[in-house]
Amino acid sequence: MLIITEREIRQLYSMKRCLEDVERAFRYHREGNTVTPVRTALPVGAVDAHVLNMPSYVGAVRQAGVKVVSVFPHNPEQGRPAIQGVVLLTDGETGDPVALLDAAYLTMLRTGAASGIATKYMARHDARTCAVLGCGAQAIGQIQAVLEVRPIERILLYNRTRERAEALRETLRGQWEGDVVVVDRADDAVAQADIVICSTRATAPLFDGTRLKPGTHINAIGSYLPHMQEIDVATLHASHKIVVDTREGVLSEAGDFLVPMRQGKWSPDRIYAELAEIVAREKPGRESDEEITLFKSVGVAFLDVVVAHGVYRLALEQKVGTRIAWT
Repeated sequence: MLIITEREIRQLYSMKRCLEDVERAFRYHREGNTVTPVRTALPVGAVDAHVLNMPSYVGAVRQAGVKVVSVFPHNPEQGRPAIQGVVLLTDGETGDPVALLDAAYLTMLRTGAASGIATKYMARHDARTCAVLGCGAQAIGQIQAVLEVRPIERILLYNRTRERAEALRETLRGQWEGDVVVVDRADDAVAQADIVICSTRATAPLFDGTRLKPGTHINAIGSYLPHMQEIDVATLHASHKIVVDTREGVLSEAGDFLVPMRQGKWSPDRIYAELAEIVAREKPGRESDEEITLFKSVGVAFLDVVVAHGVYRLALEQKVGTRIAWT
C-alpha cells in the first residue's frame, strides 16, 4: 500500500487537474458509474466536533474508497487544523487496499473544484468581483477554483472575526496580483459581488438575500449539517436556478434547505438540477445575464474517490509516496 502525504499531494496535484477530475467524476455519477451512500456524521466529545465517514465505489476507475475526516472547529485556537483525515483507496477488482492519502488538503481541493465546476457552468462569463464569506480552512480552495474559471479582478473577504479575514488577505496577496479587500459587513460584500462564496459553520443566515445583484452566482458549501444555515429564504426565492451536488445529500443534511422546509417556507421542488445533469449537458446552466444562480454542496464521496485515484496514479508514475507491506 502506498502512503501519500499532504506535502506529496501538493507536489503532484494542481487545482487545474483537480477541476478536470471533478468534472469527470460528475459525468461518471450521471452515467450511473458510482455507488455512494449518504455519509454518516458522528458527533464526538468535543464541542461541535464531528467525524464524517464517506464511502463510495466508482466503477469507471475501478476503485472503492472511504474518507474519514474529523471536523473540530475549535482546534485553530490551540494551533491545530480544524479538518484532518485520511482517504483509503481499495482496488475494485481484487479488494486490495492500495493507497492511504492525507484527506485535509484533498478535501479543500475537491470542495473548491466542485464549486469551480458549478461556477464554470453557472456564473456570468464576465464575472469580475468575488465575495468570500468565511475565511477558514476551505476558503482558499474555493478562491483558487474560481480564479481558474473566471477573470476575477477583486476579492472581498468577510469573516466573523476580522483577524482571520486579514490573514487570508495576506496569503492571497502573496499568490495573486488582484485587489483583495476586507469588509466589516457581509451584506456590503454581497451587494458588490458577481460571485458569492459561503464557507462557514453558521447556524443563521450570513446576509440578506435581497442585497444580491441580478446575475449573481452563489456557491454555498459551508452548511453541511441539518441545523446549520448560511443563506436565507430570500436567497432561495431569488435564485432562478438552484443546483446541488446530489439531491439525496442536500435533502439529508443541508440546513440551508431543511430549516426553511421545516418552517413551510420553501419546497425542494425548487431544486433545478444536480450539477451532474448540467455537466452532462442534459440541462442548461446559466441562460441569461440576469439570472441569480445557486450551487449548494454538502460534499459527496465519489468526488473524493476520483480525486484520490488521480493523485494515486500520478504518485505511481512519478514514484512518489512511501510503500508499506500490507500483508
